[in-house]
Amino acid sequence: MNAIFYVVPVLIMAVALFGAYLVVRRWLRMRRAWRSGLTAEARCLRVYATAHGGGDTRVRTSLRHVYEFRARDGRVVRFEEEGGPGTVLEGDIVTVHYSDGPDVVATARPGRGGYGCSACAVLACVGMVCLVCLVFMITVTTMS
Repeated sequence: MNAIFYVVPVLIMAVALFGAYLVVRRWLRMRRAWRSGLTAEARCLRVYATAHGGGDTRVRTSLRHVYEFRARDGRVVRFEEEGGPGTVLEGDIVTVHYSDGPDVVATARPGRGGYGCSACAVLACVGMVCLVCLVFMITVTTMS
């Protein structure tokens, strides 16, 4: 029965660390696109909204844009981005920042450091969750 007091905190830490990994990976990809220095003019092909939640929970909507541009090597790249500005409509031309290579990473958002701040906040929260789980496991060990 004592095993549950160790398994549950370890699972909580594993989920928190995996979430931190995903956030940091996305931040590094966007940072690579912003710092590559490569820009192109992209056309907005589609704008649509997605809704999350409902029923007993609050409904959240987010705006998604589909862009297409021609990379430096002549490839046509199409990508989708969540949370873009509501002022960009279908047919509009925007500047995208992208990183070159076999897997092109592109973004139409300007690099203002918002992802870096949110990544640091997520890492701080994950650190606190892991610390609380570790203290809980140590406390259970000393009390047994």
